[in-house]
Amino acid sequence: MEELKKEIEELKKEKNAVLMAHYYVDDEVQEIADYVGDSYYLAKMAVKESKDVICFAGVKFMGESAKILNPERTVVMPDENADCPMAHMVEIGKIQEMRRKYDDLAVVCYINSTAEIKAYADVCVTSSNAMKVVKALPQKNIFFIPDENLGRYIGSQVKDKNFIYNDGYCPVHKEITAAKVKRAKEMHPAAEIVVHPECTPDVTAMGDYIGSTSGIIDYVTASEAKEFIVCTELGVLYELRRKNPDKVFYAAGQNQFCADMKKITLENVRDALRDMKNPVELPEELRQKAKKALDAMLELAE
Repeated sequence: MEELKKEIEELKKEKNAVLMAHYYVDDEVQEIADYVGDSYYLAKMAVKESKDVICFAGVKFMGESAKILNPERTVVMPDENADCPMAHMVEIGKIQEMRRKYDDLAVVCYINSTAEIKAYADVCVTSSNAMKVVKALPQKNIFFIPDENLGRYIGSQVKDKNFIYNDGYCPVHKEITAAKVKRAKEMHPAAEIVVHPECTPDVTAMGDYIGSTSGIIDYVTASEAKEFIVCTELGVLYELRRKNPDKVFYAAGQNQFCADMKKITLENVRDALRDMKNPVELPEELRQKAKKALDAMLELAE
């Protein structure tokens, strides 16, 4: 493994490349990445980065977002089949139907979506900035896509807007049920419950803290508590333990792993860099349309 890491470091220099990794990929990939973060942080860093090549250790929509924001750079993906099921859970026809049905409508698109869907949206959001962005929008009606659970959480906090929800969801967060969280709390009564807003409303209602992956890390690091029940994908444990070696973390249940994120390995990171495999390509017209929604997010979230 050390040889492999060394090879990746050499390839990064040779190709003038940067390695970006999401918190949900395996520990050893996070360990060697130049940037590790949630979708919002990585989107911001992709804009600021000046290297020729971006190797994106994450799922397809993340590589697409990096390419949308950096058309002149080469963006490669370690595994072209690493995708996000939720990204495909809304149809363009449904967006068009809502635009006909509601005037004064903003189509607010979670960044966990395809480039095609972003092209039909007014603004993108991440779980880190959705509240801020939605509050800043002038429109009264909000069609929140594709994730119903994040939409409902934001809707519960922003009472002066009329939310229309889509029926998409993250399979990993949907697996985290209120019954599992209750059982974990009974086993660890002193533990605080930290919840990602992609969880269902009955789970977010149990949270001592509700927020994005980076928000959870910041909250835990600042908290006086010593034990935590983690209600999100467990790739986040690498950073939680690194920053909080004295604290203890429990899963809410089983199956808190994204199979797609786990497709990213040191081997395929190496291969992507060495052979410039799986480059992200987007038609220019689509890229420009999708970019408007991402640009709007970066502007409103600052």
